[in-house]
Amino acid sequence: MCVDEAAAQKAQETYRVNQIQMASREQLLLITYDIGIRACFAAEKALEEKDAERVNKHLQKAQAVIRELMITLNMEQGGEIAEGLMRLYDFMYYQLVDANMKKNVELVVQVRMMLEELRATWNEAIAKLKAEAQEKAPAQAPSPYSQQKPVQTGGTSFAY
Repeated sequence: MCVDEAAAQKAQETYRVNQIQMASREQLLLITYDIGIRACFAAEKALEEKDAERVNKHLQKAQAVIRELMITLNMEQGGEIAEGLMRLYDFMYYQLVDANMKKNVELVVQVRMMLEELRATWNEAIAKLKAEAQEKAPAQAPSPYSQQKPVQTGGTSFAY
């Protein structure tokens, strides 16, 4: 890697760190989905290229994303929605484990599409809540990801 590439990579990493540090809880949720989706895409490409090491690396990253989504769910406030998401994340996690063992691209594609759909749904819900908040007083609807008091989160590093 030449000096210019290393400097560009360092600048991009700094930008990502700043983006995450400045992000709202809602933006962090979308960023987390983005990381999982990109990891699935990378695993799909590695599967096509029959690069087992990269497949494993990217599927483990996607699994870490799903674990992070699972541990940040607020089961008390989220009710049935949080329970449904937990079951869905659990299914997706084990699909990725199975995909890694069998080197099955269809399972990865299925999980990626589910992540994309969930991300789009959350993005739409966030936009709707912002629009409603602008019309009314700042009343905040509970989210299955909202926390009333500080709790320890997973803090998983998705960097490789």
